[in-house]
Amino acid sequence: MRLVLAFLVLLAAGAAHAETITLASTTSLENSGLLDRILPLFTKATGIEVRVLAQGTGQALATAARGDADLVLVHDPEAEDAFIAAGHGVARVEIAWNDFVFVGPRSDIARLAGSSDAIGALRKVAEAKAGFVSRGDKSGTDALEKRLWREAGITPAGAPWYKDIGGGMGAALNVAAASDSITLTDRGTWLSFANRRELVELVQGDARLINRYRVIELAPSRIKSGSPAAAHALATWFAGPQAQAAIGAYTIGGKALFNPGVKVIP
Repeated sequence: MRLVLAFLVLLAAGAAHAETITLASTTSLENSGLLDRILPLFTKATGIEVRVLAQGTGQALATAARGDADLVLVHDPEAEDAFIAAGHGVARVEIAWNDFVFVGPRSDIARLAGSSDAIGALRKVAEAKAGFVSRGDKSGTDALEKRLWREAGITPAGAPWYKDIGGGMGAALNVAAASDSITLTDRGTWLSFANRRELVELVQGDARLINRYRVIELAPSRIKSGSPAAAHALATWFAGPQAQAAIGAYTIGGKALFNPGVKVIP
């Protein structure tokens, strides 16, 4: 009830009390176009403008810990746990999910096509010495990739076939397309990516590749410039019916990029 009342108070205030808050979020949500599509609905309802800082999850959490953001929306459970344990975050709610997929050149020298085994796929990549592009940017995608390599028992860093670019998801896909290499991408960015060249979907369907997005409210002491009430209103809105419907309705070429779904994370 407290969440609903806070949101209604800000909704009633409307544009007369317009303010701006900063949301630190993932590059995948920017690259997919989701936030550009749904955040104007929030601003129209509340008069609150949202400035998005699109960063890898690690950078987004560090930005929030410094007090340079009012809310975070990320997708790395381990990093999120550490952020909350350190006292930076006070509440976390899952608001959407999709999955990751390995994409690579149609030639498929590692013979990955049709597989649903992420670990087996990485072992085949290493055995074939097939080109692989890593974001290397401490994002949620990068963290998952590194966990999968560890589970496969392989340390690819330094191998000539392993390209660590230190960039976002769009950059990784562009490098993979230009060099006929494999990479791990979230489905939202992949579906909205235009420069595919010879890239095709190779590996998908492994439960390890589920990709869950969570909004984290910050401890009030971490918020330096924005309003904790406005940040709380946005967090509540993400989990509410308008945002959930908009997330589910966002498609490209008739394909949904994200699945709505709300779950409070203890």
